[in-house]
Amino acid sequence: MNTELLSLLPLPLATRLIDADATVRRIALIDLLDEIDPEEAESYLVSALADPAAEVRLEAARQLEAQDSPEVVTGLLGALQDEAREVREAAALSLSAVKNAAIGTLLLQHATHSDAEVRTAIFRALRELRLPAAEAPAIYALADTHASVRREAVAVLGWLKTSAALPQLVALAGSDSDAEVRRAAIGALGFASDAATLPALEKALTDTDWLVREEAATVAGKLGLRELVPALIAALQDSFWQVRLKAARSLGRLKDDRAVTPLVESLTHTMSNLRKEVALALGEIANPAAAAGLEVVLDDPDTDVRKAARLAYGRIASQLN
Repeated sequence: MNTELLSLLPLPLATRLIDADATVRRIALIDLLDEIDPEEAESYLVSALADPAAEVRLEAARQLEAQDSPEVVTGLLGALQDEAREVREAAALSLSAVKNAAIGTLLLQHATHSDAEVRTAIFRALRELRLPAAEAPAIYALADTHASVRREAVAVLGWLKTSAALPQLVALAGSDSDAEVRRAAIGALGFASDAATLPALEKALTDTDWLVREEAATVAGKLGLRELVPALIAALQDSFWQVRLKAARSLGRLKDDRAVTPLVESLTHTMSNLRKEVALALGEIANPAAAAGLEVVLDDPDTDVRKAARLAYGRIASQLN
């Protein structure tokens, strides 16, 4: 560590930061933030990213999570290529917490880095910054050979609500080899209103991965796509209750009478969370045809199901009076 920097610290702490024992140096980094202002500690922590001991470098990368100055970001970018995986992961996590849009330009300079872990970390850090300048690099990254990079690039475009990327997102949602990428792409389509999303969402509702099906069921309701009601009704029979739940929720949002009978049939499911969601959906649709089915669960053994059923039944009854 730079001797000039150390000279600015209390002697006991400075001594511990250069102790021969790596554990002592690591604990000294933790104590450093109690001794001086976090901004003043940046240079010490960045310097520690080059420590010979992985445990010290790891601690430095973790402690830098709350910092986003150019010096820190540059140091963390370098740590993404550390020989120790845990240090690389900590550096990536700290970078993802960057909220300073002014750092975006520095991050973008590494968007095509040769190391896939670095590219992944860059796009993860760019997500919530919503920088228009990130659009083109993110679209380019949708064709990356590494699934983690594609997934994070999709997230960037989702945050940006980039209509220019819609064709690529639709393609990834339906055909990417990685289930997490398909799921992310489906989620990113949640900003679109283009009819081109319909085939992708319909296909996703029968995807081999249940998490993709669950995401598709959610997005269908958000977008108000009544054309997907038949597919959502079919999803009420999914082998995963989580998919059924999201399908029921979306059918309620869509308020389509075609869903009443299938929803009533789902009121007998063994999962109480699903019965509750189905009851709420029937209340949203408020079709009198659901009244008899709801009566069955007015005395459901689960408190939340009873409340949902009574709320739904009350909405229907108010229309009949």
